[in-house]
Amino acid sequence: QVQLVESGGGLVQTGGSLRLSCALSGPTFNPWNTYTVAWYRQVPGKDREYFTSINWSSGVPRYIDSVQGRFVLSRVTRENTVYLHMNSLKPEDTGSYYCAAKTGTYSDIDLDYKYWGQGTQVTVSS
Repeated sequence: QVQLVESGGGLVQTGGSLRLSCALSGPTFNPWNTYTVAWYRQVPGKDREYFTSINWSSGVPRYIDSVQGRFVLSRVTRENTVYLHMNSLKPEDTGSYYCAAKTGTYSDIDLDYKYWGQGTQVTVSS
């Protein structure tokens, strides 16, 4: 069992910044294993949308085009935590943000992710 706890959401104005955190723990979490940790965003009435992920071992992130250059995903292995720095926020970035983890390498398919956090709300006002 791998547990994920998100934090850092809130209300911000357009153009502002937020930092989200996703802390990994649990009886079967082994920081020496290969994991992919992803972030999804969900708005009411729509499916969860993948927008970024990171390879836990290498620290190499991936982004979709709409957040490339605005968001920065990183991990601090000694803290077992993934950080999502979100800059130049737009109203369309509003939603519930979830981190998710899977063993193995990259996927943008939510069904591939076995472990999910509880979510944190991000609201960007215009």
